[in-house]
Amino acid sequence: MTQATSIPPSSFGFDYWLNKSVEWGQATTFESQQDVCLHLPKLQEFLKQIYGAIQHMKTTAALKSFPMIGQLLGRLCWNPFVVAHDESHQNLLECVWCLYSADPENAVEQKANDWIWNLLQSMISVDQEDRDFIRSLHYPEEEYHLKLLKNMVSSLVKQLQDDQCDRSSMFLRLPSERWRNISILCLPIITLPEVVPLMESLLSCRDNGLDETLSTEFLETVSNCFLQKKILLSESAVVNLWLRYLPSLEQTVLHLIESLVSHPCVSLVELEAIITDSLLPKVSADHPSLFRVIDNFFRTILLETDGHPKIITIIQAFTRCFVQVLLQVQTQMPLKLYFPLNQQSFVVALLTNPSDVPPEAWCQHLITIVQMLKRIVQDEKVKRTTANLFENWFLLVHFGDWLNIALQQLMIADDPHEVLLWLFIFYHKPLMENQQEKQLMEEVKCVYNQLKILSTMANLKPEDVQTALFTNTVFAKRGDLKNLTSQLLVSFILFTEGGNRIAKQSLQLFTSGGDSLDGVSQLLVSTAHRLKNTKCRQAEDRMVQVTVELLQHLLLETNVTVQ
Repeated sequence: MTQATSIPPSSFGFDYWLNKSVEWGQATTFESQQDVCLHLPKLQEFLKQIYGAIQHMKTTAALKSFPMIGQLLGRLCWNPFVVAHDESHQNLLECVWCLYSADPENAVEQKANDWIWNLLQSMISVDQEDRDFIRSLHYPEEEYHLKLLKNMVSSLVKQLQDDQCDRSSMFLRLPSERWRNISILCLPIITLPEVVPLMESLLSCRDNGLDETLSTEFLETVSNCFLQKKILLSESAVVNLWLRYLPSLEQTVLHLIESLVSHPCVSLVELEAIITDSLLPKVSADHPSLFRVIDNFFRTILLETDGHPKIITIIQAFTRCFVQVLLQVQTQMPLKLYFPLNQQSFVVALLTNPSDVPPEAWCQHLITIVQMLKRIVQDEKVKRTTANLFENWFLLVHFGDWLNIALQQLMIADDPHEVLLWLFIFYHKPLMENQQEKQLMEEVKCVYNQLKILSTMANLKPEDVQTALFTNTVFAKRGDLKNLTSQLLVSFILFTEGGNRIAKQSLQLFTSGGDSLDGVSQLLVSTAHRLKNTKCRQAEDRMVQVTVELLQHLLLETNVTVQ
């Protein structure tokens, strides 16, 4: 770098080429046009030498070493025969880029920036004299503009790609500041399709430093344009954008959640298709660090919405898409990288797809899950903190299919294990003190026992359920118990023979539940989706599916929309 700055302009024939550029003007005569064509190879070599000398200089230093460089480059940029030659055009633009400063430090650098903007604008716009000249060449004006823009983009892309290839050497062709300058130059034209290759090249550039080399304005603009569908980026470019600029990833997650919450679909298949198309599950599987960012965003949204059932459904749908991709990743990474706050044996147990477990083994697998969970949250050696409870509950929330199966097992098993009832309560009320938990357990057990008695009745009627459950004053006054009872009641209607028969008549039993309707709707959706994706179907599954569809239809008929 020191040698380059000490070489006098005369050694490059600087004065010779400056005089030539004055002599050529805008190459309006045949003689000047011919002379330009004859000198292009030598001009190209000269521009490469200039670029080699100034590429690592600041603008002020470059202007001090070559005071007339602006005049020379400006005149050459105005010469259509120089600009039309691809390689000379590329070399010329490389020299111009070197004079741009992302953060001007003085009036000279600011003036140079303004001059470059005007120069670039003049290169892609034409006056009447230019139009006459272009017509004389029988070249469409629109194609002329497009060709100039593509030449600018291709020259910069080549420069960036060459720089990346040189990364293994001791000498880096481009300083980080140059990347930043180029990214800022892209801002006014970022939505043009022809500029996409340059944007993707910038996003793929890697530097060994800790600081981001591209300008924040560039990354923010690309992110916003991508979300607003003003630009189309390749999958690799989107991933590079998220890796470089986490606010972009967070904006994408927020945009996805907002679109899913407002989406009127009742099918989880449609929900999962939207999630898969967002690329977020694939990126999460390939990059554990990004999964943790996304998961933390879900954690925050879940807390802000007080565990809204729709948000839980979205988290569970995302988790299913994520696990599906994760299992297909060739290089498996430790689960600890994805779930650093949880015991790995517990993660593995929940990760097991219910479809991969024989139905007759579901109950035992659930008991294993509960035993692990109880050891974690009730271990005397582990302080029973809110954080510990929340993190393990949050993990459980990801894998809601197992809770859905637990509700089914509670209804169909002849001698169900009480631990499944504990799992049901913990899922809905994880942060209770021991005494509160025991009290709620007794109350929920009372409701559950009533439902088990009802399931044995030969000629069950809706009035029997009304009398058994709704005459209880505790149920009428306690909102938390009301929600849990609604969940148990829906499970009773879905998974018992008597419940199937009174499904149509029992709608009013839980449609009057107010806040509990969101949970009821999501339970129906998740049950339908689980049964549809079950590998080993049981004879009773068809009846359950029919009942789910009936209840969903009745809910819609009564203007209770599935949110």
